[in-house]
Amino acid sequence: MKIVDAHTHILPPEMIAAREALAGRDRWFGLLYGHPRARMATAEELIAAMDAAGVALAITFGFAFADMGLCRECNAYVLDAARRYPGRLFPFLVVNPARPEEALRAARDGLEAGGTGLGELMPDGQGFALTDFPLLDPLLDLARQHSVPLMLHVNEPVGHAYPGKGGQGPEQAYRLALHSPQNTLILPHWGGGLPFYELMPEVRAALRRVYYDTAASPYLYTDTILCHVLAWAPDKVLWGTDYPLLGMDRFLRRVRAVGLGEDTLAKLLGGNALAALGQSTEPGGK
Repeated sequence: MKIVDAHTHILPPEMIAAREALAGRDRWFGLLYGHPRARMATAEELIAAMDAAGVALAITFGFAFADMGLCRECNAYVLDAARRYPGRLFPFLVVNPARPEEALRAARDGLEAGGTGLGELMPDGQGFALTDFPLLDPLLDLARQHSVPLMLHVNEPVGHAYPGKGGQGPEQAYRLALHSPQNTLILPHWGGGLPFYELMPEVRAALRRVYYDTAASPYLYTDTILCHVLAWAPDKVLWGTDYPLLGMDRFLRRVRAVGLGEDTLAKLLGGNALAALGQSTEPGGK
């Protein structure tokens, strides 16, 4: 079984060194990474963490800045990292839908250069909503044309506050899925709780192409959420750490300690991610 981390972030060394300046330029980046102890990682650090934890593959992306120039810098770095570490990384592309023409050009350029998905996009930080369909439609169309998923940040609407918690939750994500049923969507952080609504048959039918990842899960839920959601959605949950926020090895140990069946565990730790990506076993395989 090849393990896939479906949610990791990397940044160019130059951006990491410019943390303070970037925090001043982008409010959302400042909320998440402005503190000197907030962890950021390069491609080399990601690969080292994967090797140490026995993770074969990872979906990775930069930070979804409001400024499209910064998004392009992230995309160039992620695409280069995928070339330097062949067969290890699925490069996703960050763009800002609130800058529709620039975003569409950057997304098209990145997909033609080897990108395997779009995201993780940050509605609150970038100034759009999941229901801003005129802004999102060109990107949704492009994603369908290239048969790639779109990953969109979603938060739970209740519970404790934390830096970066936004206002786009399960209701907005559900409306987006209804609007664009042919798109494959990946909703991080358990989709803000949306999978629980899949116990309603009509909701489950509408969300047939929607996947959820477990990014930052230990900060949000007890580990028993794995047992609950995988009981009715075993094919739709992707194991993701939000690296470098969470360490891969420690999170893997927690997941394995829950007591999931081997078939379910294999889907969670890799099979579902490859299905969402339309891949066979590694980046580039169809």
